[in-house]
Amino acid sequence: MKFFFLLATVTSTATAFTTGFAPSVVTKSASSYSFSLNAEAAAATTNGTDKKKVIILGGDGFCGWPTSLYLSDQGHDVVIVDNLSRRNIDTELGCDSLTPIQSPATHMLCAHSGEGVRSIANDTHVRVQAWKEVSGKDIKFVNLDVAKEYDLLVQLIKEEQPDSIVHFAEQRAAPYSMKNSKCKRYTVDNNVSGSNNLCCAVIDSEVDAHIVHLGTMGVYGYGTSGGEIPEGYIDVILPGGREQNILHPAYPGSVYHATKCLDALLWQFYQKNDSLRITDLHQGIVWGTNTPQTIRDERLINRFDYDGDYGTVLNRFLMQGAMGVPLTVYGTGGQTRAFIHVTDTARCIEIAINNPPQAGERVEIFNQIAETRRVRDVAEMVAKQTGVEANFLPNPRQEAAENELDVSNRKFCNLGLDPITLDEELFSEVTEVVNKYKHRCDPTKILPASFWNKKRAEECATLDPNSVKVEV
Repeated sequence: MKFFFLLATVTSTATAFTTGFAPSVVTKSASSYSFSLNAEAAAATTNGTDKKKVIILGGDGFCGWPTSLYLSDQGHDVVIVDNLSRRNIDTELGCDSLTPIQSPATHMLCAHSGEGVRSIANDTHVRVQAWKEVSGKDIKFVNLDVAKEYDLLVQLIKEEQPDSIVHFAEQRAAPYSMKNSKCKRYTVDNNVSGSNNLCCAVIDSEVDAHIVHLGTMGVYGYGTSGGEIPEGYIDVILPGGREQNILHPAYPGSVYHATKCLDALLWQFYQKNDSLRITDLHQGIVWGTNTPQTIRDERLINRFDYDGDYGTVLNRFLMQGAMGVPLTVYGTGGQTRAFIHVTDTARCIEIAINNPPQAGERVEIFNQIAETRRVRDVAEMVAKQTGVEANFLPNPRQEAAENELDVSNRKFCNLGLDPITLDEELFSEVTEVVNKYKHRCDPTKILPASFWNKKRAEECATLDPNSVKVEV
């Protein structure tokens, strides 16, 4: 594997990482996993570790909500911060979550008074109140825009004195970030400003909070590297034969991915300059809907995105298969991607907050994945289960038609993660959710609606969103 920068070449072996992804990773199939509601199935990974005060930025979202419930269930004191921007994008796109997600609060305001930041609710906090009813645990909700309301963010951190701040509060969809100039600018403004504000707020608040950021595997790029992708840092030989371990070169494939690369540079700077304690999680594609916490009450259900902009590839396939729609495979389907179940996302966050870097240590980086699979192979698994054939469409993305992806995930496994892998039993769980709510599907939103450039848009011009028919 080679990278060229300042005439540097990567060493052929990196002693910090063993070779071969599959043999080195311990995983768990869904057949050995059940959504039991007892404490054992909830699988606390702390083993007696002290519980923490945790602020979760973006805690109303697809990953943020189940993570908030999981951490609360484990005994951590959770504060959700969200400006509900993802719900506003639903309105913008004219496409709701397939599942009927409840509002976190009704008539919720974020107020600033002489007493600081406070949450005001005239009516019931629907989601958090439901969690209180079924678990007996409180979660506070604050409506706040991390990218714009800096003073309120500083005051909140001062008041809550968190041990950890989990940062989900970013526009998370690559297709949406490529939709048009407005979406590109919004993604950069929101994501980069939010991350910079968070670092500044931790410094100004004088609270030694550990920042845990949900990044993406896409920072590495999806070209075939010729070797295993290590966890964040890579050994190189600089001119003159000097050996060094550096941040892995960035190779983003969308504006969204570019913002995560910019985030990574911000983390490096603020750690070096201000000794902030930061963990960056390079996560794969998330699949699944429910977790052991979200199934406790209908009002706790997680969102399920199925559209071409926000629907993740496996969830899209499962939804399409359940509704009799040919699976929308882009290009040859030869793209290899990393996957993780939403339940493991929450578990990984807890492992990260319980294993923070010490002050002065460099940014900790984990590859947050369970396994890698080729997209057409995933489509074949779903087609075999549902009897729906795959439909190979022109690719709306500017990307390699085929790529290999070999990724290390040993850090999380060494800390106790036993990842859930793709399995037809959990596919059935997602299919059941789809069948229950398929009347909420708008079939015109299934095909891709965002294109990376004019050439891709021209190649996809024959796609007719009104041509999609679903079985209801």
